[in-house]
Amino acid sequence: MLQGVLCGLLAGAMWGMVFVAPEFLRAFTPLEMACGRYICYGLIAAAVMSTRLPKLLRRLDRGDIIAMIKHALAGNIVYYMLLALGVKLAGVAATSLIIGVLPISVTLVGHKDHGSVPLRQLTWPLLLVAAGIACINIDVFTHDVGNGLPLASKLLGVLCATVALTCWTWYSVDNARYLKRNPHFSSGEWSALYGVSSGLIALVIALVGLVFFHGQVTGAGAVASGRDWGLFWIVSAVIALGASAVGNHLWNIASRKVPLTLSGQLILFETLFALLYGFIYKQQWPRGLEIAAMVLLIAGVMWSVRIHALDDASEAHAG
Repeated sequence: MLQGVLCGLLAGAMWGMVFVAPEFLRAFTPLEMACGRYICYGLIAAAVMSTRLPKLLRRLDRGDIIAMIKHALAGNIVYYMLLALGVKLAGVAATSLIIGVLPISVTLVGHKDHGSVPLRQLTWPLLLVAAGIACINIDVFTHDVGNGLPLASKLLGVLCATVALTCWTWYSVDNARYLKRNPHFSSGEWSALYGVSSGLIALVIALVGLVFFHGQVTGAGAVASGRDWGLFWIVSAVIALGASAVGNHLWNIASRKVPLTLSGQLILFETLFALLYGFIYKQQWPRGLEIAAMVLLIAGVMWSVRIHALDDASEAHAG
């Protein structure tokens, strides 16, 4: 369980980067950002597993292929596209706030799975998490007034972030269940196959988009208007390597080692690191409510870890 918690923490550190990346690529559309990131992810996964990939592909059955396609769309391409759009329309803080509800949504969806701790034992940790999210919420809407974002833009951004939350909640629960039901692929193998499938789907989407929007993508004024494709591919490659290749591999390890009610809490590290990277990017210290939120969120997760550890120990003793 300790290994699973550490892997979940490091995965959150990798995933937190995706909230800042759209700020560097504001001249590009969310669809372009999603395609760029996952094309790079697919290339990295294929390169890492180049010698073993043919054998892995032969081991795939129909159920594996369907699962990979569903997970690639819900957990990767559609999720990131909506997240990037949320950041553009509502800002980093509001988007990370909404995605920060993941610990609660995943815990509630997966609380009946085998090995999960009853929800009544998690009442107080979940209340601490909710209080932390409330602190972030209050801070966002008391300090973001007059930031230039129109109300309609904020509302649409909040809607996009909410749908992204729904996509990732379903992906996280379904992926964890699938990995536990199908041990014929290791975490690394499944991450590589998942990356290749995401890259292929993103490539198809990009090629279709290129056919319809060729002039906008390759126009002579692309760089002059801020569409620096060199920067685009550098940021896409960094996010693909850190958040997708390394982060997803670490998360697959964590998903196998901890129950869903705990893995839901571990996703909270993504929000914490997103806030940290946001402070660094803006070169400002966190405000009082933001500090209170981080303390509450960390306390809630640590309390949840302790409850799961005690539950695991009592089951081992009983056995």
